[in-house]
Amino acid sequence: MDTGRAAHSAGEAIPGPVPDGDRPLPAERADPVPFTPDTLLWDMVGDIRVLLYLPAALVLQVAHPAVGAGVDEHSVFRTDPWGRARRSLDSLQLWVYGGDRAVEEGRRLRRLHRDIKGTDTRGRPYHALTPAPYAWVHATGFPVFLRAAEYLFRPFDEEGERRLHAESRRLGRILGIRERDMPGSVEEFWTYFDTVVRDELERTVVVEELLDPRRSVPPPDGAGVVLRLLWPVLRPALLRLQVFVTKGLLPPVARERLDVPWTPRDERRLRLLGRVVRTVVPRLPGRLRYLPVAHAARRAARA
Repeated sequence: MDTGRAAHSAGEAIPGPVPDGDRPLPAERADPVPFTPDTLLWDMVGDIRVLLYLPAALVLQVAHPAVGAGVDEHSVFRTDPWGRARRSLDSLQLWVYGGDRAVEEGRRLRRLHRDIKGTDTRGRPYHALTPAPYAWVHATGFPVFLRAAEYLFRPFDEEGERRLHAESRRLGRILGIRERDMPGSVEEFWTYFDTVVRDELERTVVVEELLDPRRSVPPPDGAGVVLRLLWPVLRPALLRLQVFVTKGLLPPVARERLDVPWTPRDERRLRLLGRVVRTVVPRLPGRLRYLPVAHAARRAARA
């Protein structure tokens, strides 16, 4: 399974999300169905391995000129990186484990992005809720889930890939994305993905920062005295690891487009790391393997 490129049908034009200018997304007419323990995302999103693969999705998102400009101009990721990351992760957990709260979280995010607008790097006006870039932010999850499964979990077969895509569409409905703005099949998705990568993505300022292992990151919020003292030593090693994994989990077609170097030696090192992660993480107790919201939801589901 090639998780980096589409399996194209010869001569077939497959639509992706339909651009609608600056008209914000309308709310869904009917509430989507919350996720339950029988879904693939229920197992993946709350696992601590999400901390390894989520940055790759973020890089794909901010490589879109509109999304990158919005984050560059409106986000606090530079001044409050840990708080921003925590809030994003908490929101993601609610999408999957929040039950009825998942739908409200989707509405809250749309309200939060209602006033985010400006001009992107190509001089085009953007609005955070314009369907094309808003759908792209959601769309980055599917290829990164596949890459994470290949290296950090267990690769999906064709049936699993189609099931994951269906669940990704279900997640999109929770976020208020319209059916016509999401590719309807795996084949349509890869055609759409390749088109956006080729025609839209660029190495934005935010991409440069996220892929820079030398960037300045303060100690985590609430860090104790010992961690603060050790942070100047720990930070470079942790950032190098994070950037290395992020580069490796980017789909190859995106790495090529964003001019991200990746060697056969890098690939061997990532696969070795993946084997270690796949061996260690499943043996951890639940309270360490799963993030708090996911752990609580899993316990409640078992009860």
